Amino acid sequence: MTSELTHYTLEDILPHRGKMLLIDSIVEADENCAVTTTLIKPSFPLTDGKSVQPLIMVELAAQTAGVCNGLDRIQEKGIDSSKMGWLVGIKRARFHVQSIAMGMIVQTRSENIHNYDRLREVSAVVTLQGEVIGEIILQLYQM
Repeated sequence: MTSELTHYTLEDILPHRGKMLLIDSIVEADENCAVTTTLIKPSFPLTDGKSVQPLIMVELAAQTAGVCNGLDRIQEKGIDSSKMGWLVGIKRARFHVQSIAMGMIVQTRSENIHNYDRLREVSAVVTLQGEVIGEIILQLYQM
């Protein structure tokens, strides 16, 4: 984790709260890339109690992108600046599993591949036990 992140909580960086804050920890991050981990929990949306649908990886990718983009926002505008951003497009999503079992820990790596003003295109890869289970390209808009 970059030294800048040691001063911030997930709530400082992201607007998500309660059950909608899906990521558990930041492994590393800077203003262009972030890596997070997530424990798959029964409280997640898209679950049947035993597993979660792979579509959850889109939100994991978006929240992980929010970590690096939130850090960039804090460095430019300060910690009290607006945390709001929107997922405005899913350019591509490839899921290599039918579901993800409860209790599994997934790692998500998100990287800005294009950054123009407030619009960002983000590439994300989700892994489970070292195997790629999802590849997502998102389009995000930051306030």
